[in-house]
Amino acid sequence: MARFFYNLVLHLLLPAILFKLWLRARKAPAYAHRWTERLGKVHFPAYDQPPIWIHAVSVGEVQAISTFVRHCLIEHPSTPIVITTMTPTGAERVKALFGDQVTHRYCPYDFPWAMQHFVQALKPQLCLIVETELWPNLLHACQVSMIPVILANARLSERSAKGYAKFKGLTRFMLDRITHIAVQNHEDAERFAQLGARQDRMSVIGSIKFDVEIDPEWSHKATQFKQAWGAERPVILAASTHDDEEALLLSAFEPLHHRYPDLLLLIAPRHPERFDACAELCERSAFKWRRRSEHSLIDADTQVFLIDRLGELMPFCSAADIVFIGGSLVERGGHNPLEPAMLGKPVIIGPHTYNFALITKELANMGGLVQVSDHSTLIKALENWLDHKSQQLHAGQQARAYVEQQQGALDKLKNLAYVYLSSNA
Repeated sequence: MARFFYNLVLHLLLPAILFKLWLRARKAPAYAHRWTERLGKVHFPAYDQPPIWIHAVSVGEVQAISTFVRHCLIEHPSTPIVITTMTPTGAERVKALFGDQVTHRYCPYDFPWAMQHFVQALKPQLCLIVETELWPNLLHACQVSMIPVILANARLSERSAKGYAKFKGLTRFMLDRITHIAVQNHEDAERFAQLGARQDRMSVIGSIKFDVEIDPEWSHKATQFKQAWGAERPVILAASTHDDEEALLLSAFEPLHHRYPDLLLLIAPRHPERFDACAELCERSAFKWRRRSEHSLIDADTQVFLIDRLGELMPFCSAADIVFIGGSLVERGGHNPLEPAMLGKPVIIGPHTYNFALITKELANMGGLVQVSDHSTLIKALENWLDHKSQQLHAGQQARAYVEQQQGALDKLKNLAYVYLSSNA
């Protein structure tokens, strides 16, 4: 009954959903590409074996599952892999990471007819959903076709749990159709259990984001960057920033630049459709600035550099001294602090961290992260590390140590997933 009303509301919202897609396509034309896939109109190659279907909603989830995919390509070379995303940036990340080694499609909106057509066309032997993308008709279509579903790297914040609890019937319907939930920590497991997930279908494996492998090319590119802008310059990277954060960062950079004249600020907006708006902010500032799309490298005179090309965040992160995590000065829940941490970079993050609350707390307790509350405390935190290089380096070492202590989830996830591959081969 819960699914019936869900589908009724979903169909009533179809015009609004398509209108929203059209609006997005006006701002970011990539949303118009292959748009019929979002309605389940897909075709796949004739595979020799049933593929693995991995659903990763956007860039962060694609990056998180990337090491698992690489291992799977090596250890199960005859098993095709299909990765679905919801965003064009996720699609571009899949292409950048794997090229033609995997197939990418956009995941359909959760209409029953769209999901049924997609699943019947794909015929996967396993569906692996990254983190907590729960969709009733996706899960129902997999159950009808007897496809095991693993919720990988699953997390459930207190805020999200309260949201799911408002729809108990539908939430229970979805959880009953998941074969196994591989959760990141015991707090997540407890929240899933309170919503109705069975204990015998859950295991606490940690976060696979700790097991992301470092690409040697990042260090090579970082060396090139430093040679261009000056190896001794202190560099701050603002990663995955959101609307309003760039203005705050440029404002914070002004007093810092007076104290440290050779300081360099790198800004990497989260969403490509905001690149031009961020460029306008930089243009209105008093700083000498450049944008990556127009200049291949930064020179010694550049004070602010806008990273407006996808797929280059990690090389710039490797070259930075301090990393600020975006989506945290504004209420977006923050982004993943583990990527700079694994590179040995000290991390600064704002007050809004509900997406990575436990990791933020543990990384701060380890001494690898400082959480700030506003613009003024951000300036103080940056000044402290810029004034005390030894403290800055120690914080980076602690950040890397924290990541290394938490590794191991990847092997546990492989053990879970490979059981279903072998049993369905």
